[in-house]
Order: sequence, then C-alpha cells, then structure tokens
Amino acid sequence: MTSVQPYPRAVEPRPPEPTFLGMPPFPEAARTALSDAQLRANLRKATHTIRARRQAVVDELPDWERLRAAGAAIKDDVLAHLPRYLEQLEASVTAAGGTVHWARDADEANAIVVDIVRAHGVDEVVKIKSMATQEIDLNNALGRAGIAAWETDLAEMIVQLGHDLPSHLLVPAIHKNRREIRDVFVAEMGRVGRPAPAGLTERPADLAEAARLHLREKFLSAKVAISGGNFAVAETGTVCVVESEGNGRMCLTLPDVLVTVLGIEKLVPRWEDLEVFLQLLPRSSTGERMNPYTSMWTGVTDGDGPRHFHLVLLDNGRSDVLADPVGRQALRCIRCSACLNVCPVYERVGGHAYGSVYPGPIGAILTPQLRGLNQHDVDAQTASLPYASTLCGACFEACPVLIDIPQILTRQRAQLTDLGRGPAHHAEKAAMRAVDWAFGQPWRLGLAQHAASFSRHVVGRKGRIGKVPRLLGGPLGRWTAARDAPAPPSESFRSWHKRTAGGLEEP
Repeated sequence: MTSVQPYPRAVEPRPPEPTFLGMPPFPEAARTALSDAQLRANLRKATHTIRARRQAVVDELPDWERLRAAGAAIKDDVLAHLPRYLEQLEASVTAAGGTVHWARDADEANAIVVDIVRAHGVDEVVKIKSMATQEIDLNNALGRAGIAAWETDLAEMIVQLGHDLPSHLLVPAIHKNRREIRDVFVAEMGRVGRPAPAGLTERPADLAEAARLHLREKFLSAKVAISGGNFAVAETGTVCVVESEGNGRMCLTLPDVLVTVLGIEKLVPRWEDLEVFLQLLPRSSTGERMNPYTSMWTGVTDGDGPRHFHLVLLDNGRSDVLADPVGRQALRCIRCSACLNVCPVYERVGGHAYGSVYPGPIGAILTPQLRGLNQHDVDAQTASLPYASTLCGACFEACPVLIDIPQILTRQRAQLTDLGRGPAHHAEKAAMRAVDWAFGQPWRLGLAQHAASFSRHVVGRKGRIGKVPRLLGGPLGRWTAARDAPAPPSESFRSWHKRTAGGLEEP
C-alpha cells in the first residue's frame, strides 16, 4: 500500500456543524428557495437524471409490482411483531460477539456512542453516511465531547466541509454544482487534513481524486468507525450497508471498533428477505440493478475486520409512530429517495426548506411523526410540513414499499385542524364556512347549484373556469392564475330530475 503523508489537524477547533433547529416554517423557507435560480437548475438537472435512470431499470422487471408488494408485506410483518424481532436480533448479535445497546431518544444514543469512543481513547472517528446519526445530531454531540467526526461519503464530505446542511436522502449535496464543490475543496480541505491539489479543476475525475487523497489519511489513521445500517437480519444478527463509492467498505474493515446506530424499524426477519430489498433499493435510489458495494457483517471475527462491534438500537419517536394505524406505514421506508426525485415541490424548493434531515414527501410525513404532531404546542415549522405537498400522488406511485404518503398527509392535516393548527388564512376559513352552510340543508345546496350554473356564463371559457381577475376574485384570483377547472354544468342534476321525473323527494 502506498504510504500517505500525514497532515496536521486544524489547530483551532472546528465550529459546530449547522443544524435544522430554528428553521422557519415551510412556506417561508420555500419562498426563499424559489428565488434561487441556480438552486432550481441544479435540482431539476439532478432529479430528472435520477428519475430517468430509475424508470429504465424498473421497466426491465416484469414483476416489479409484485416486488413492491413483497417489500411492503415483509415490513408490515416486522412492524406487527417488532418486539419479538428486536429481541431475536439482540440475541443473534450477542451470540456473534457484538454488544447491543438500547436508546430511547437522541440524547441516550449520543451518550452511548460518546462513551464507547472515549473508552477506546481516541479523539476522532470516521463515519459512513447515516440518516440515523444525522437525525440525532451525533456529529455535534461528538464535537462537544472533543471528538472529531469525519464524513467519508463524498456528498456528505462536501456538505461537512462547506459548513452546510444535507438536502437529499441519497445525494446530500444535490444542491451544489461542480464549480461550487471545487471552491469548497480548495477553501476547506487544508483546514482539516490534506489540502486540495494545486490547480484543482471542476472535472468530476479531478474532484473525486482530490476527495480520495484527502480521505485516505482518515481511513488509515482511524481506530473507530461509525455507521448506520440499511437492514439488519433478526435471525442471524447480520447488518447490511449498501453504497456506491467504497468508503463504507473502508470504514467497515479497517478500524478496530465499529459502532452502528440503527433505527428499530430497519429489521427484516430472515436472510432470504434481503433478496427482495436488494432489488428494490438500488433501482429506486440510484437507478442501478445492484449496488456497487454491498457489505454485510455479523458480530466480530478473529483476524478479520473490527475487533469490537457495538449496535445501538434507536427508538427516538418510532414507537409513537408504530401506535398510529395509518401513519405506521411510514416505518416501511427504506430511505431510497424515489419520492423526492418525482416530487414537483421538492424539485423546485430543495431539501433545506423542509427543515429536517428527512426532506421531500417522506420527510413531510415522517418528521412530524417523530417529533410528535398530536400536541397543541407543536412548533410552527413541524406543523407546516403536512402542507408541503400538492397531493399529486407521484410519491406513492414511485415508493418501492407502497407507502401511501398522500393518505398520511391528509390525515395529518386533519389532526392539525382538530388542534386548531391548520392554515389560518381568513379567506380559506370563510370559504369553508360557506361550504358548510351550503351543505347543511338541501335547499341551500340547490341554491348554490343554481348560482354555479349562472356563473358558467360569467367565468366559463370553452368549458373551463380560467383565471378570475384578481380584483374580482381576491385570493380566488391568485389561485386560478395557475389553475383551471371544469365549468359547472348548465343544469344541475337536481334541476334535471325535477324537470324529467316529476320532482325530487326531499329527505
């Protein structure tokens, strides 16, 4: 192996990494994002590319819908028997030489990881891309304990070096273009290790080589690695990580100690269940038939890989989600990001607007569930997320495990309305009161239908209701500026029945 010239760590301690705490509600954050033309261009190019690749490899499989149904069924079985499978996993991992820890929330999980790292006497760790560790803000917890955590996934490293926040489940730096990435490497790499090569260009190969050289010293010096997990097999105690760059394989094999933080919903019961998900996940996430690197490990093995393995099982609100008979289907999620790549809202505003490590449609339902939605004191940012959707249903069509995201969104909107935390626009409330009045009595509904038939001659254009003048329609004018709807019929069913059948019997 080629020797690597070590570079000193930064003399000054690194500042805390940014967090999503204190982010504004979605409408406000989205308005800011929409004004960034470069962001929209970056997002459109990336999401459309991934979307097309996914569709091509999905179309190759004649049994794709059966695979989706199988994935959903396996996940539902896990959720229905979660305590039993968790106990089985603990016993399997322990029998294989690993140590299992249970964490009720982020604070407990962070404390467990910090204690493990301190027990091995190191002040830096390498990390594999992990949504669970982002969810609990592990990097900042380690930083407060004097432990530097280095992200080794290329996109995560870009975000970390740029003092930025991730904006996509699969491609955290999707909002950056090559020029912006090059500038981050040049400005920041030398502060924390090997500097970027002189004269670094924007060519992808050059950027990848700069990252490879920078990370190599981290891999060769690290004694502790931290990972998440895509799946864990209850019957064998095996944990599985899939990735595309090889950085995960380096973290999983070189350090002496491996700590895995795993959400309790990530289980599959049997080894053969992986066959389903290892077809669903790569096609849905990266548009590949299989992941370039699929790593599995079971406890510890003498002379092969880490000598110590710790598995931290994380709840952090998942038990509350499990208690919701409708919302629990969100726990099927395999973090593929297919819903983000087809979402018209995400494509235009990006991930930061959602104020969470889980952006896009899945974040709009999962984040409120994990934070707790059925509370009068739910914060404005969380309460805004169920409305960050057009309810077009594209996310449901793309989801490899059949999560009905629109169904959960509408349920959450109803919950917020019951709490008095729904949209507060006076015009919308007035419109809903008018609808309630009209549907309250048959004669009122008839009157409304007659009025609607008359309005056809005022606002109808070729059978459609087009744009209502803003001065005439107020908020209705703004709404119709980007939409149209079928014009009401010239005669209502009630009127037709009375004319042709001799009258409609009133209830």
